[in-house]
Amino acid sequence: MTTLTERRTEKRLRYSWPVWFAENFDGVLNQGQMVDVASGGAAFTCYADASPYPGQPITARFSVPQYGNDDSFDMQNFIRSGKVCRVEDISPYVRRVAVQFATPLSFKPAQAEEPEQVFSDFATVGTF
Repeated sequence: MTTLTERRTEKRLRYSWPVWFAENFDGVLNQGQMVDVASGGAAFTCYADASPYPGQPITARFSVPQYGNDDSFDMQNFIRSGKVCRVEDISPYVRRVAVQFATPLSFKPAQAEEPEQVFSDFATVGTF
């Protein structure tokens, strides 16, 4: 029996929202579905025929929900470059892709108790 070692140092925010990705944004963009995100990386699913490969440079455009004190939320938009760490087959047609960001987000998405940190990241937010 093999015991898996948890390598994550931060809780991840699990949610389902579109993500757009490409090796660079000069080419064709592919769409995936976000699975989870942390300040240092994200995981998403995509069609197998559009899947990147491990080690591939990638740029992703995505939104992260930011919850307010009154149980409301806004979506904060980001563009992050990084590299593909892992690709797993979910089915013959769908893969799960894990990406490590080259520049981490300036906040921890799963920790809603510090919402003011999100606003310091607006300088790197792209519009879509």
